[in-house]
Amino acid sequence: MAATPAPPQAPPKPTWDPRRPEPPFPWLRPTIRIRLTLLYGGMFLIAGILLLSIIYLLAANALTVGSDLPFKVVTGSVSSKTCNTGSTTLPAPELNQVLNECVNEQRQNALDNLLSRSLLALLGLAIIAFAFGYAMAGRVLSPLGRITRTARAVAGSDLSRRIELDGPDDELKELADTFDEMLERLQRAFTAQQRFVGNASHELRTPLAINRTLLEVHLSDPGAPVELQQLGKTLLATNERSEQLVEGLLLLARSDNQIVERKPVDLAEVAEQAVDQVHGEAEAKGVVIRGEQKPAVVQGNGVLLERIALNLVQNAVRYNVPEDGWVEVTTEVQHGQAVLLVSNTGPVVPAYEIDNLFEPFRRLRTERTGSDKGVGLGLSIVRSVARAHGGHISAQPREGGGLVMRVTLPV
Repeated sequence: MAATPAPPQAPPKPTWDPRRPEPPFPWLRPTIRIRLTLLYGGMFLIAGILLLSIIYLLAANALTVGSDLPFKVVTGSVSSKTCNTGSTTLPAPELNQVLNECVNEQRQNALDNLLSRSLLALLGLAIIAFAFGYAMAGRVLSPLGRITRTARAVAGSDLSRRIELDGPDDELKELADTFDEMLERLQRAFTAQQRFVGNASHELRTPLAINRTLLEVHLSDPGAPVELQQLGKTLLATNERSEQLVEGLLLLARSDNQIVERKPVDLAEVAEQAVDQVHGEAEAKGVVIRGEQKPAVVQGNGVLLERIALNLVQNAVRYNVPEDGWVEVTTEVQHGQAVLLVSNTGPVVPAYEIDNLFEPFRRLRTERTGSDKGVGLGLSIVRSVARAHGGHISAQPREGGGLVMRVTLPV
């Protein structure tokens, strides 16, 4: 018996999330600005230490400690408060020795004073150099900050953003212009794709509606043969599936764009409406729908948000266990974000197949094959609508079977 091939592994997820919040202490990160600041300040500090060492050596060489006096006292007395010699008259040899010790002590004091003051001056200049280096590094790297912010906005599906960097024609401006040109090409490609899907879907609506009308007219004829009625019902179901596919493509193309007109929408009301619409189907399948819907108001499009809840609840009901199944739908606000949570019992879903569920026309353990449970666009539409509202959706397998769908939207 041939061995069963291993299931395909899902591609690794990206480790960088452009929407993740900034760390609490951004100045502790080893950013390029911090490294340039340390480089500028470190180079100045090293140069200052070398310069101070040279000056100190030159001064020590000029003021040689321990050398004899360039003169000799033959006779007389010396009075000095600095050397504490008093005004005692001493013999010439002893007087010369006292003067030599006094001068050498003054030389050493001068060198020590020079060293201490120079170190203090070097410390102050080093602080100024690090601050100046930090400011200059920030000014030099400010175009990179604009590029990063634009890249994050583009990652949030806003392809209309541009850097439009001004200034000298250097490497950074060349990078920014290249990035703008890439965004322009991407926007044209996405716009053309969405326009094609929208136009194709609109063109398909009319013949499908005509086919449905003709089939319903023929099925309403009581004198039609049984075989013809059976064929008509089959064609009507196929036509209905095609209409669902077209509607899904239209909604998917629409939700890929940013939501321009936003209004307050309560996720609790949206979830309740979705539960009401699926209630009949759930009773027919013996699935119990439960859960508490707490108020969670977001800014967005009510029709698209209702589609999120409806698709998730429908999938949770349709992909469930044959007996004693349940679906739990909850809404609440957590950490300043509105959360829609839909969990259900159902078949065991391997973790490596989670990402494939969000791809268009993909279903569990099936590729682009037909199914009476849907057209394979439900979760794709949910993810697209969530992204258009600045949110995201995640899925986790439940222990024992089923999924936990979590939609997070900004309040």
